Amino acid sequence: MNSVNSILELLSINPPGWGGVLLTGALATLLISMGAYFLGMVLGLFGAFGKLSGFRSIEWLLQLYTTVVRAVPELILIIALYYAGTDGLNRVLALVDLGPLEVNGLLAAVIVLGFVQGAYMTEVLRGAILAIPVGQLEAAKAFGMRPALRFRRVILPALIPNALPGFANLWMGVVKDSALIAVVGYQELALAARMAASNTKQYMVFFLAAAAIYLTITLISNQIFTALEAYYRRGQRALA
Repeated sequence: MNSVNSILELLSINPPGWGGVLLTGALATLLISMGAYFLGMVLGLFGAFGKLSGFRSIEWLLQLYTTVVRAVPELILIIALYYAGTDGLNRVLALVDLGPLEVNGLLAAVIVLGFVQGAYMTEVLRGAILAIPVGQLEAAKAFGMRPALRFRRVILPALIPNALPGFANLWMGVVKDSALIAVVGYQELALAARMAASNTKQYMVFFLAAAAIYLTITLISNQIFTALEAYYRRGQRALA
């Protein structure tokens, strides 16, 4: 009983408990993940249409982008983009006689992970677009729909159901990858758990608590994506 009370005290939201630190880290994890996810979705949309554009130079550049990002481990990419990107930006600013820029940790984390997500989103969205029956696109053209209207009325509604399974996998991936941001010193859930464990020497307690929070985020996310897929696939015949 004493050990249970001791654990509850350690996980208390109020000091000297570390529960508040863990929840703050979990909130930072969600903010980083959502920001990177939606940035990656925007990059992926442009990337997918770029790969299908028919312009060889654009297709080659996007192929290089997706290949490099998918081939190099995320940890190396995060470190390289964070430090090299910041250094490169400050060198450019120095050329125009501007002082060094201190990059906000949250913004840097979102941009770096969003850049990585964009490569995976590009392939998910490209595959979802290619899965749309060609007849639907030809019919939209025959009706005289402009590209923007064709995208809104034909491509997007058909695209979402095809892409949702990939979207779900990428969301789970970015939540886990957000833990890698700890290597550049920004405090999200993984770093908060490590800091709490280091101060109390109760490593098992805090790492299990962090794992439970990650699991909770995953279970809730699964329910959300299941509901979204059921909504966007309403009226479609179920596969046998």
